[in-house]
Amino acid sequence: MTIFDKREEGFERKFALDEEMRFRAVARRNRMLGVWAAEKLGLSGSEADAYVKAVVASDFEEAGDHDVFRKVRKDFDDKGVDQSDHQIRRTMDELLGKAVQQLQSEG
Repeated sequence: MTIFDKREEGFERKFALDEEMRFRAVARRNRMLGVWAAEKLGLSGSEADAYVKAVVASDFEEAGDHDVFRKVRKDFDDKGVDQSDHQIRRTMDELLGKAVQQLQSEG
């Protein structure tokens, strides 16, 4: 195995680890977003738990974050929760940062 092969293998391994970390961070962010949104919607107990699961599941509809954003936005609109698109996106970004920090501290 040449030095270039070893280097390529190292890059591939790092890419796979980075992708796994991103997937875990986004899933954790979505759980935290679900908790935040459930609180804003006035949900508690089993209703809140079910809502959190629905937010996490909504991420599998399409690539990217828009499916999760769209679910929370629609639910807020349906219940008359006053949160702007910017506030929801900012919360999503903040929670993603928090999720990454949590995973790094666990690792």
